[in-house]
Amino acid sequence: MSTAVPARAYLSIGEVLAKLRPEFPDVTISKIRFLESEGLVEPARTSSGYRKFGHDEIQRLRYVLAAQRDRYLPLKVIREHLDAMDRGLEPPAGPGAAPRVPMTLVKSDGFPTPESFSRDGSDLRLSREELIEAAGIDAAQLAQLESYGLIGTRAGSSHYDGNALVVAKTVAEMSGFGLEPRHLRAFKSAADREVGLVEQVVAPMHNQRNPDAKARAEEIVRELSALSVRLHAALVKAGLATAGRR
Repeated sequence: MSTAVPARAYLSIGEVLAKLRPEFPDVTISKIRFLESEGLVEPARTSSGYRKFGHDEIQRLRYVLAAQRDRYLPLKVIREHLDAMDRGLEPPAGPGAAPRVPMTLVKSDGFPTPESFSRDGSDLRLSREELIEAAGIDAAQLAQLESYGLIGTRAGSSHYDGNALVVAKTVAEMSGFGLEPRHLRAFKSAADREVGLVEQVVAPMHNQRNPDAKARAEEIVRELSALSVRLHAALVKAGLATAGRR
C-alpha cells in the first residue's frame, strides 16, 4: 500500500540506482520499475506520488538481482523465496536449496534467558507442510498435537509460529521415549497456570498508558518466562532425584 513517508528516511529510485550500480552494473531504472510491477518490491510513496525505497526494499532488490545474476532463478522461484523470507524463514543456503527455518529456534543448548524470549520466533509463519518437515513429525502426529491443545495456528491465520515449531519438535523427540501427546497434557496445564501468574504481575502495567510502563511489562514477561522455565526444570530434576533414592 502506498503511504506518505518522511523523505529523509528513504531513497528515490535514482538514488537506489546509484547505490546498486557498483554491485549490479546492468541494473536500470526500467529494471527496478519492472520488478516493482511484478510485485517483488513495493516502495512507499510520498504525498506527491514519488517512489521512496527504504532499507528493506533495497535489500530485497539486492536479493532479486543477485538471484537472477548468480543463480539464474526465474522470477516465480524468487517470488516464492521472498514470500518465505517475509514469513521469517532464512534465505536458501545455496543452489537448489529452499528457504530454511532459523536454526536458533530448534536447537536446545541450555536454559532459556530473558534475551532468548525476545527472539522466540513468534513472528515466524510456517505452513502445515513446513512445520511437519522442520519438526520431523507426520500429519497424524500434528493432528494429535492439535487435538490435545499443545499447538495451534496463529490467531486469524492458517500459519504456525516458531513456538509451535519448538513444541512440535520437542514432543517428537520425547516420543522416542514412549511419551505421546496425550501424556503431555499436564505440561500444557502447568504452562497455562504459569502464564496466569505472570499475567497477574504485569496486568497493572499493561493497563497504564505510559509507554515506559508497557516496556517494563515486556521486560518483566521475558525475565519471568526464563525464570519459570528454570524453576520448572529444577523442580522436575529434584523430584526425579528424590524418586531415584526411594
